[in-house]
Amino acid sequence: MTDSTRPFNRSPGRWHHGRMVLLRMLLRMLLVVAASVVLAACGPAPLPSAEETPMESPSAAPSTSAAPSAAATDPTATGTAFVQALARGDMAAAEAMEDATMRAAAPAAALTQLWAQITGQFGAVGGVGQAEAKDQPPYVNVTVPVAFEKATVPLIVTVSGDGLVAGLHLGQPGPAGSAGSAGSAPPAGTSPAPSAADSPPAYVGPSAFTETDVTVGAAPWALPGTLSMPTGVGPFPAVVLIAGSGPNDRDETIGPNKPLRDLAWGLASNGIAVLRYDKRTKTYGAQMAGQVATVTVREETTDDAVLAVDLLRTTPGIDPDRVFLAGHSLGGYLAPRIAAAAPGHIAGIALLEANANPLQRLIADQIAYLASDAGGADPGAKAMLDGLAAQVALVESPDLSPATPATALPLGIPAAYWLDLRGYDPAATARSLTIPIFITQGGRDYQVPPSELAAWRAALGSRAGVTVRQYPSLNHLLMAGTGPSRPAEYAAPGHVAGEVVADLAAWVLATR
Repeated sequence: MTDSTRPFNRSPGRWHHGRMVLLRMLLRMLLVVAASVVLAACGPAPLPSAEETPMESPSAAPSTSAAPSAAATDPTATGTAFVQALARGDMAAAEAMEDATMRAAAPAAALTQLWAQITGQFGAVGGVGQAEAKDQPPYVNVTVPVAFEKATVPLIVTVSGDGLVAGLHLGQPGPAGSAGSAGSAPPAGTSPAPSAADSPPAYVGPSAFTETDVTVGAAPWALPGTLSMPTGVGPFPAVVLIAGSGPNDRDETIGPNKPLRDLAWGLASNGIAVLRYDKRTKTYGAQMAGQVATVTVREETTDDAVLAVDLLRTTPGIDPDRVFLAGHSLGGYLAPRIAAAAPGHIAGIALLEANANPLQRLIADQIAYLASDAGGADPGAKAMLDGLAAQVALVESPDLSPATPATALPLGIPAAYWLDLRGYDPAATARSLTIPIFITQGGRDYQVPPSELAAWRAALGSRAGVTVRQYPSLNHLLMAGTGPSRPAEYAAPGHVAGEVVADLAAWVLATR
């Protein structure tokens, strides 16, 4: 072990892109776990109004443990009532509006914890704005702007045909309202002032590549993606980027940051083709919601990754014998499994901040960190610690079965997901592969801490063809910082460190 084609666009991202499911937002910022369909819903709708909407104080809504009668037939009323219940802390009322799947994943106690995390991130609620509904059969997405102290955040409530809440998304946060007011959603067609993350980092060469829209897979799970192709003749080596947990877009947008876009542009600037794509749990959230009890990482990640590899291998200008995987977080954890499922088709795998230990144990470690002083002594994390040890033990127990209720398992993730992963050992799978492996470890990554690198080292031992790179100042997003890493750090705009891009590019180019 050793240490339609269009020109590149400097600002292809828009503020309304990169919306996150509630659990995905919390778990991507607080945990690293595949909880992408626990609070399942269809794709989020745009911000609601073409003009600023008045904000209503959450206290104006009646405090009750039952939904208003109008909500029974009006999805907009259901969505508004659900958000108002959350805002005033009436979690019993919110739970009463949920369908059975949503209630199993997010009972009142879980909603309390989740809401504590949201208000911890964005501050106190100042008001709830006018909602707007958008049909996405068989569901309706109801977008309700909520003015928090630090930002205006659209909450997107998915309502089923029988008038019950089937899911909850967080839209992209916008600026807080003016001082002394409750705030409002930004008018349609506007966006906040560009941040540092909107401009490409110095290691990107705008003229070095072009980007083309592509489709990964086919109906019923066709996924939109982007192919970044170096200028020149080729054939080029190529990388498939595999996103982490949650219904990520192709850039893996987290707040103002887009780590997979940074990697794609950086590698393409170094003569490496890169394919990135929206995950199935983002593009088809509504459809997958109906399958939540049986979804595993195959449906979430691995099947589509194999199809992405197949697409690159048949793309003109790509060297089919030099197609690599680069997985971030959960994507890295699953990269050995993806490579094993496509023998002879993958030239090497890069594990970017990937865990070697089981996910359930990583969850426990992450929540314990966030509950500690170093992690900010988060009250929501402290509350989640109660009962978590028993849930983790159940995942590892022979008593776990498909009939085990999700409420008895970590983060309400259904049993099928855990049963599938119980038979997967990423380190053992990686050890069995005969292809090169590249591993990164950020010294400030609390989601996949340096102890995980020690586990990789112990498992892979003296296996040939393993390259390790450690970056003391980097967090889980491979971005530099100082001091203990905490969730709020992800809200600051930044870019993947240039040294990561340079090291990964050098490894790909040197591997033949």
